[in-house]
Amino acid sequence: MAPTPASLGFRMPPEWAPHRGTFLSWPHKEASWPGKFAPVPPIFAEMVRWLAPGEQVHVNVADGDMEQAVRAVLRAARVSELNVYFHHVPTNDAWCRDHGPVFVQRQRPDGAWEEAIVDWGYNAWGGKYPPYDLDDQVPARLGEELGLRVFHPGIVMEGGALDVNGRGTLLTTESCLLNPNRNPHLSRAQIEQYLRDYLGVTHILWLGDGIEGDDTDGHVDDLTRFTDPHTVVTMVEDDPRDANHEPLRENLARLREMRDQDGEPFRIVTLPMPRGLWHEGQRLPASYANFYIGNEVVLLPAYDPERDGVARETLQRCFPGRRVVPIDCTDLVWGLGAFHCVTQQWPALPAG
Repeated sequence: MAPTPASLGFRMPPEWAPHRGTFLSWPHKEASWPGKFAPVPPIFAEMVRWLAPGEQVHVNVADGDMEQAVRAVLRAARVSELNVYFHHVPTNDAWCRDHGPVFVQRQRPDGAWEEAIVDWGYNAWGGKYPPYDLDDQVPARLGEELGLRVFHPGIVMEGGALDVNGRGTLLTTESCLLNPNRNPHLSRAQIEQYLRDYLGVTHILWLGDGIEGDDTDGHVDDLTRFTDPHTVVTMVEDDPRDANHEPLRENLARLREMRDQDGEPFRIVTLPMPRGLWHEGQRLPASYANFYIGNEVVLLPAYDPERDGVARETLQRCFPGRRVVPIDCTDLVWGLGAFHCVTQQWPALPAG
């Protein structure tokens, strides 16, 4: 048996830990935003505008021609390219949270830090959107380019399905990880063991169902997120007539009973759901929990002017050292995801 990352001392840092950079896979699949693709690249450019002053931005593109096209989009939006780096790694789609590299770190006996990549299998959320062969290759190709060791668990897993607090606790959902369209041969206990072995966590907590319109079968990054080792923000829907009311009420009840890796209860902060957002008769998975934590900013998806401000003020209290930046995502979420879904952090190595 090959050694696992955890047995070698590797662990996954939390998202708020200092970043070397952020990975994006530039959008190009118009079918992911049918009839509404044109606004999407400018939204990515706006993300780069806010992230690049505080960290590197690494962009996956198919080739040199696509790189030049993306540079033209950035120039048209008057976005500096000084801290932007391109990787000729072709993708099927733009959801880098789920197909991108998951970085883990360890401190060697000599005191130096090193990093590696975990390359989960990727099947486009249970085979919903073929082809996905290029997306499945992204972590291994980046590992080869960056000269990093790559671990291959051999099971399907997506970055948006889990969140860690950096102290040993991982939060996920039953509706996603236990769905037979991912790993039907694995039990709950076996899935937990893979998470321990490959991410270095010790304590796994399970929420229930996701929100309406979420084609990922209930990713946790639309529900509940860690904002520090002891605090979670979680979505709530006050309207009992809304389809999201009951599953979010149930998840909140579970959170109140949960304890962290040290047996301590969490500080729970609630976020209101934006009012229902629909397009062409389809409920969209609009959620303020799909924010992304950068070095200097928190990118907040905005959907609802009357409730965006409450979400921004709530998250600003959670992240006093970062600026919470609301950006309109009513077009982006037609692809059924927002800022967290299209980003993947590259943690900085600690000094040592």
